[in-house]
Amino acid sequence: MSQLLDGHKAAEKIYQEIEETLLRIAHRKPPTLATVLTTDNPASHSYVSRKVLACKKHGFRSEQHRIVPKDDKELLTLIDELNKDDEIDGILVQLPLPPHIDEQKILEHIAPEKDVDGFHPLNAGRTLIDDKDAFCPCTPIGIHSLLQANNISIEGKHVVIIGRSHIVGRPLASLFLQNRPECNATVTVCHRHTRNLKELTLQADILIAAIGRPHFITKDMVREGSVVVDVGINRIEDKNTKSGFRVVGDVDFENVKDKCYAISPVPGGVGPMTIASLLQNTLKSFLRRRKL
Repeated sequence: MSQLLDGHKAAEKIYQEIEETLLRIAHRKPPTLATVLTTDNPASHSYVSRKVLACKKHGFRSEQHRIVPKDDKELLTLIDELNKDDEIDGILVQLPLPPHIDEQKILEHIAPEKDVDGFHPLNAGRTLIDDKDAFCPCTPIGIHSLLQANNISIEGKHVVIIGRSHIVGRPLASLFLQNRPECNATVTVCHRHTRNLKELTLQADILIAAIGRPHFITKDMVREGSVVVDVGINRIEDKNTKSGFRVVGDVDFENVKDKCYAISPVPGGVGPMTIASLLQNTLKSFLRRRKL
């Protein structure tokens, strides 16, 4: 069995560091995260609930805003209020948004200094030019932290990322390419138009699957002794469970695990790191805005 990249264990270390920082500044009001939920999507509700719970557990304050916007203007007005509220340190608009809402317009309206999700073009650009103080999206930061927590260096390694979304694939490539000691990877980004995908995955020292297709990465696509990070969260039917489904990743875990050096499970791998990274970003905004 390969080394298991346990996201819960790595996240607890981050939370401990966060709580130690908050203890030193206990005389101040806690950092505050504002969440905005715009749909009745059960998955979105679940994601927001976990983020709110993490805030409560680790000494943050959260403000929850549930709105069914008729148009862009209604949602933009709410974001304006949150931008101007000095008590708010981070703003998270849960995606996806309703189809009639212009997602890019909404994300660009969030104040960059409160953009703890890291989706604003200014933060994306700053990540691209090696600005370590930029807010990078939480899943890429979480992946980077998960590898670091397990003493897996990416410097000089060939990292193959499957998926080019603005939430994971693209910002992750920008982060791993940064010219600093804990980065400096050689990165290949693949997507649905990539030819000879298997040839590329077999070259990977570190293979990151973020494509949203259950068990897409099979044993024959993984190089012996490589590191595999599974970002996928897919629900598949399972009549043996109470809910009628189970969550699996983009990697065929059971058949791949004995071939690689290390692998992240689903659930329990990248997911916990994403939430921990959100709190990290919110604390960073809090400290920066208050010049602490």
